[in-house]
Amino acid sequence: MRLTDDELIARKRRNLWIALGLVAFMVLVFLTTFLRLKQNVADASAARAVAEAPVQPAGPANGGAS
Repeated sequence: MRLTDDELIARKRRNLWIALGLVAFMVLVFLTTFLRLKQNVADASAARAVAEAPVQPAGPANGGAS
């Protein structure tokens, strides 16, 4: 089966749009993954800081005066 010149041009244009759509999808997945990993690292860092924080001694809140 031989394609006409118009059909070949249409095929190339269609393939170009499919390729651009695929690249856009890959960029979207990459950015989503990157941002979620960055947020998880920040959350883990904050949780580690809270876990390593010194414990406040128990006592009256007003400095010990009764």
